[in-house]
Amino acid sequence: MKTKTIRKNKINVVTLGCSKNTFDSEVMMAQLKANAFDVGHERSEESEIVIINTCGFIENAKQESIDTILQYVDAKKSGWVDKVFVTGCLSERYRADLEQEIPEVDAYFGTRELPRLLKTLKADYKHELVGERLLTTPNHYAYFKIAEGCDRPCSFCAIPLMRGKHVSTPMEQLVSNATQLAQQGVKELLLIAQDLTYYGLDIYKKRNLAELLERLSDVDGLEWIRLHYAFPSGFPMDVLDVMRERSNVCNYLDIPLQHGSTTMLQAMRRGITREKTEALLDAIRQKVPGIALRTTLIAGFPGETEADFEEMMCFVERSRFDRLGIFTYSHEENTHAFSMTDDVPEEIKKQRADAVMELQSGISYDLNQQKVGMTFRILFDRVEGDYFVGRTEFDSPEVDNEVRVHKNADTYIPLGHFANVTITEADAFDLYGEITS
Repeated sequence: MKTKTIRKNKINVVTLGCSKNTFDSEVMMAQLKANAFDVGHERSEESEIVIINTCGFIENAKQESIDTILQYVDAKKSGWVDKVFVTGCLSERYRADLEQEIPEVDAYFGTRELPRLLKTLKADYKHELVGERLLTTPNHYAYFKIAEGCDRPCSFCAIPLMRGKHVSTPMEQLVSNATQLAQQGVKELLLIAQDLTYYGLDIYKKRNLAELLERLSDVDGLEWIRLHYAFPSGFPMDVLDVMRERSNVCNYLDIPLQHGSTTMLQAMRRGITREKTEALLDAIRQKVPGIALRTTLIAGFPGETEADFEEMMCFVERSRFDRLGIFTYSHEENTHAFSMTDDVPEEIKKQRADAVMELQSGISYDLNQQKVGMTFRILFDRVEGDYFVGRTEFDSPEVDNEVRVHKNADTYIPLGHFANVTITEADAFDLYGEITS
């Protein structure tokens, strides 16, 4: 047992999972700071209290969350921390099991129990701080959650079990929050939700993402607004009019499609066919020429035959997505698909996922080669080794392509600033260039 030198009220928040969890951690940290806690994010130094914001989406994410909990439970046993608290999706979904299996955790909280967590810490929930966050991202961009929960019936997805029904945040509150972020120096908002395109149906009785985009684009200081997680069925096409007309709304759309086979899409309860999906992609590209499309697919859903997989491969080849990610199917309790037989072996799931990514790598390489000689406006995020690293408007942080500019005596680029860069070479997932006056 170590001799304790930990300063009281020092909290380390550890975030696992998606950008929506990042947003939630930032809100929690602002509340803790307002209650006079010394709070940091994934800090390496000792802390009296650790709060783990977990992910429970698929098997790999659940295992990472459990491993992290066990790591800090061991630190508690060794005297490196006093208390360990667990919140987030895994805790929401499996609290009873976790309390039984890992009783050393001081308390578990669900996704909507921040006030109770604060009360446990003898802190108050500050209602006047709605919208306040301590950013864990670089200061020039921020994830911006516009709704919570999901009403979609997708058969593979456990998110409604963990996040509840869709609840839109009122537009006035979002505009106020965006204005506050811009005044703090945020230049890029990354709009997130379980389903952006459902925004407004609950409180305005219509899909209102287009109007929200217009109002956010009017906020002084916001130079890029980016859309993540749009659902294809019932996609509001007026959003594309705003994207085309407003220069600070990026020509970028993250639209998870999940499969390229109608049989699989129907089994997944996606409410759309491959033919309608392809028609939608064509319509989007016609409305916003040059738009970058990012999608996500699933390999190995129950019943996926070799013919279904080949149909997905042909779909990817025809669609030529700018960005693509793929998961292997995870058999999740209490989802509709859990009643199906998980009949695709893990080895086959992985082989299929790898094949899709190999195909996409070639597509990405071809698309990137077309950019050589072109000049783009780049937002620079960080320095890495011998390079300044940034992104075009067609790239989101952490998941998409990056632009690398070699450091030399004549080149200085302040992070969080824009510069024009002419692309000199490219590979499948990175662009290299030189500053252009």
